[in-house]
Amino acid sequence: MLDLAEEKKLFFRGYKIIGAIDEAGRGPLAGPVVAACVVFNANISIKNQLSEVNDSKKLTALKREKLFGLIKQNFIEVGVGLCDHHTIDKINILQATFLAMKKAIGTLKNKPDFLIIDGSMRLPNCSTPQQAYIKGDERIFSIAAASIIAKVTRDKIMMEMDKMYPNYGFAAHKGYGTKLHLEKLKQFGHCPIHRQSFNRVKGAGLV
Repeated sequence: MLDLAEEKKLFFRGYKIIGAIDEAGRGPLAGPVVAACVVFNANISIKNQLSEVNDSKKLTALKREKLFGLIKQNFIEVGVGLCDHHTIDKINILQATFLAMKKAIGTLKNKPDFLIIDGSMRLPNCSTPQQAYIKGDERIFSIAAASIIAKVTRDKIMMEMDKMYPNYGFAAHKGYGTKLHLEKLKQFGHCPIHRQSFNRVKGAGLV
């Protein structure tokens, strides 16, 4: 079970409102990258089913869906930002991820005075004090909560993309480079939401 140890350290340092950020969709060959920022203050507590919050990759889809609603109810605010495949191809996936994170922060009415971010890199060109945590989604409750928001949001988008482009199995693999997805790419070629700058799309001789 994750705890609030890291979050409490920041409140002890005097920060009042914290935003925790994670993303979903850096690795897929198709679709957007989605970032989420969950905002909370010192009143945050882990109670009842919130104790089940964990890295989104370690949870079932059903569990993520249940926690998605609980997180929205128990955090002050949740912001989401995304960058589509066009932007990813134009500025690269890392910069698109940073931009999605900034978009998520930009949607917030309650602006954090400190940011905690999953990964090894801080958010560039951001004036808000921040700290990056390697594998933060596995270790830190609030980042894990953000990972769930980002993952569920992106999965819903890819379910809609499956309806638009039914030949590719997006509902099953969400755009990741699975065996099924690669087989469909070879069979049908790329569709409008494929990331044409990605080597595995290029490598299939489809771009």
